Amino acid sequence: MAIIRPLLGKVPRIGEGTFLAETAVVIGDVEIGRDCSVWYHVVIRGDVHFIRIGDRTNVQDGAILHCTYQKAPLVIGDEVTIGHGAIVHGCRIGNRVLVGMGAIVLDHAEVPDEVLIAAGALVPQGAKLESGYLYAGVPARPIKPLSPEQRESLLQYASRYVLYKSWYAEGGLPEAADFSGLGGGGSQIG
Repeated sequence: MAIIRPLLGKVPRIGEGTFLAETAVVIGDVEIGRDCSVWYHVVIRGDVHFIRIGDRTNVQDGAILHCTYQKAPLVIGDEVTIGHGAIVHGCRIGNRVLVGMGAIVLDHAEVPDEVLIAAGALVPQGAKLESGYLYAGVPARPIKPLSPEQRESLLQYASRYVLYKSWYAEGGLPEAADFSGLGGGGSQIG
């Protein structure tokens, strides 16, 4: 069972249908929306400010979500994918965003709807990104506008993780999973 710990009178609130892996840690002033998934070894620590996460958002293995004391809460929209090992700290992230594996988004950064942040990118403190772009590098810079297919993939990533979490609730991976409606190449998992 996940560690869900109240702190300073604030109790985490978890939305209906949300999956929390057994090794996930959720502390303090945290609200997680409906049909989300919080995977193994994730830490969501709302100890020094609040954290709000929208619906159908997935936070993948080893990610860290935190905020800054009295200065920078963390607000994440709907249908967001936070990749494995990402650090998301005291910023605002819109809807249908992908934060790639190992990426870092720092305090007061503003990431609007429909942005793809590449694996390993660093979004610096106070950065204001523009909707509809792929960002990469250290510091993260706009690389190119997202194609219609890339924009659609942002929703597909979130939809996949709604499916994946259902397997855990049901007790395991189905023998013949049908990925055809999710795009991205048949029966590939990931």
